Amino acid sequence: MDSFLEEDEEAPVVVVRGKRRRSPASQAVLQPPLPLPFLPPQPGKGGALVSSNEHKLNFKKSKETCLSYIQDALLQKQWKRAAEFLTCYVESLEKDYSREHIGPSEMIWRIGTEILWHHSQSSMKEFNCFMEQMKTLGVKRYLKVCLEHVFHLLCNGQIDEAYQNLSLAESWRFGEQTAIQDKEMKLIQAYRGLLDYCSWSKQKKILLEHGEDGFAELTIEQEMHGYFRKAAVNLKEIIKIPGVWDVFVKCYVDLLEFYGDHNEARQVLNEYAYNSKFPANPNAHVYLYHFLKRQGESKKSLISALKILHDIVPSHELMIDFNTMLQKSKKRKKHQLGLEVIFAALDYAGWKENAKAWSCLARQVKQIVISETHLDWIKHEWNSRKDWWPAFHFSHYLAKRNWQGNKSLSYEKALVAGILLGKDCKYFKYVLHQGCKAQLKRFWMLKKFVTRHNPVYLRISGRPDSSVQP
Repeated sequence: MDSFLEEDEEAPVVVVRGKRRRSPASQAVLQPPLPLPFLPPQPGKGGALVSSNEHKLNFKKSKETCLSYIQDALLQKQWKRAAEFLTCYVESLEKDYSREHIGPSEMIWRIGTEILWHHSQSSMKEFNCFMEQMKTLGVKRYLKVCLEHVFHLLCNGQIDEAYQNLSLAESWRFGEQTAIQDKEMKLIQAYRGLLDYCSWSKQKKILLEHGEDGFAELTIEQEMHGYFRKAAVNLKEIIKIPGVWDVFVKCYVDLLEFYGDHNEARQVLNEYAYNSKFPANPNAHVYLYHFLKRQGESKKSLISALKILHDIVPSHELMIDFNTMLQKSKKRKKHQLGLEVIFAALDYAGWKENAKAWSCLARQVKQIVISETHLDWIKHEWNSRKDWWPAFHFSHYLAKRNWQGNKSLSYEKALVAGILLGKDCKYFKYVLHQGCKAQLKRFWMLKKFVTRHNPVYLRISGRPDSSVQP
């Protein structure tokens, strides 16, 4: 990687009026390997230097030109070229002849980090050096830089180094800047708590695998409790602040459940899911549902949790569990809601080939058709879908693809298609033909069932005949 990303270890740093400046030796290292359109002071008439205002305009123009080159290189993923231009951009700031101090901007930090992340010749040594420079050159974003440094270390598996950086950042103090960066400090503490949780989790695994030795077990439990205390304090603090804190909530609840504090865990999850100050978050209701399920809570409580999840994300994978629970209820309203839930889930492309979902819908539709009650439920759901579901789910192309990929899926979809679109539906006819050709008994039974209940299709569609097909 180009040398602007790390300073020469032996190059001295000159301190002028309390500001760190590179020595000429270190500045020489920063020279770009290609010419760029930077504009040094030009002599005016009679050899006089240009005015300060003219120089400012020239400097601004060259800086903007260089930034446009950097942007172009980034968009084309030319990381080496971007690094060369950024080197020159930094150099231009150091050679500003206007004598006005221009500190390194957040732009240098953001662009430099992006380049180092993607550059094929980048190393952790270069990245660490660059981040340390960014920390010392920008106290207003010191903790943000620390967090990004930690994330990079974690992505490279350097857990201990990440923890050490978090500890150093937590002890950082810089006058009023410490208070201004209070939110970032909370995040620093939270991620340190997260790493303490990881250490606790490792010890728990060792304890569960090798729990026969009494002395060793006592030692591990003591270490676990130490990690627990440190993790719990920091995780508890961050989740008090309105926000999306999924990973911190999950870890904190895991700690509480392990030590039997189920009431506190329940309170945390309820607060996270239902507190109006927190942003709407489907995961909050997922975590609450799984907790209630682990605690053996009533079906009513589970249904209540999933009902809210359905309102937020009707395509969530837990909608099959939701539908199953609703169908097992003794209340008709719950059965109707179950039909609504599975229809809504199948509106999404990700569910098109979900055999379980189609099985749920086929089973419930079949029950309604046999009993000949509540056909209005099916009609209500079908009315808003009859214009687009045939092409979305029941085309001849999908019939061929489904049959080749999953015959059970084809059977369930064919049953639904036969009821909703009649016995002349293209999907139904193709699957039925293939099933009978393969001499599969259930497809003969499917043919008899749909033919016998074809009047149901007429009632659902409101058509006098079944001539209109997808």
